[in-house]
Amino acid sequence: MIVHAYKYQGAGNDFVILDNRNGEYDLTPEQVNRLCDRRFGIGSDGLMLLGKSDKYDFSMRYFNADGYEGTMCGNGGRCLVAFAAHRGIKNFDFNAIDGFHTAQVLDFTPHRCIVRLKMIDLNSYNKYSENAYFLNTGSPHYVEFVEDTATYPVDEKGKYWRYCKDFEGGTNVNFVQINDNSINVRTYERGVEAETFACGTGVTASSISTYIHSPNKGYASKEICSNDPQTEAVKYDIHALGDDLSVDFKYNKESKTFTDIYLTGPATFVFECDIEL
Repeated sequence: MIVHAYKYQGAGNDFVILDNRNGEYDLTPEQVNRLCDRRFGIGSDGLMLLGKSDKYDFSMRYFNADGYEGTMCGNGGRCLVAFAAHRGIKNFDFNAIDGFHTAQVLDFTPHRCIVRLKMIDLNSYNKYSENAYFLNTGSPHYVEFVEDTATYPVDEKGKYWRYCKDFEGGTNVNFVQINDNSINVRTYERGVEAETFACGTGVTASSISTYIHSPNKGYASKEICSNDPQTEAVKYDIHALGDDLSVDFKYNKESKTFTDIYLTGPATFVFECDIEL
């Protein structure tokens, strides 16, 4: 079988994308794994299918590099929106495994877009320890605050928490350094089984955890919503290994819920090719 594939990257988080609106691709885990393999395939952190949707503009299916279908991928979602825009799609309401998403293309060129992607609302989280939290932003994430992400043993500690028995099914792992008005994030991803250059649901979880853990530090902006004094609008600028991203959301002090959560950053076309499986 010949597969016509595209490669995109969002902040160094890279993906193989297939246009499956005509339903021609039904890949096995072994085929997905081979396409994602960096020696024998195209090489990527995951694979996505752009599909048809009866209700929305398109659908998103995401597969981890190990070949198996995964949970939501934020940077993948942004790359899929850029891919859709490059295919001539004008509106970006879509369904993924965690439900409905919408996005805007803030800047468009034939090879690079700035995409703002709406993530799912967050109604609960768990404080795991004095410096760590567990929450689901479309995918499960353990978030731990450390002094210096540059020197932190991400691979060693990431593997430990990834398989910790406290997290049924395993978890993604994030290490966060809080700066004056930004945060640094490094992520060990489940399914990739290694550190990646960025993780969209991970930086989202890290931003929300920072607000919970240290509400008066690390944010780029914060203001009380004029129409609701119980709600704060907060934005975080994030330095990941691959690029800078931002996350903004609203927090209601009364209901203790996070809504209108948006992940914004670049999504870049790398190349397209035909490959035989």
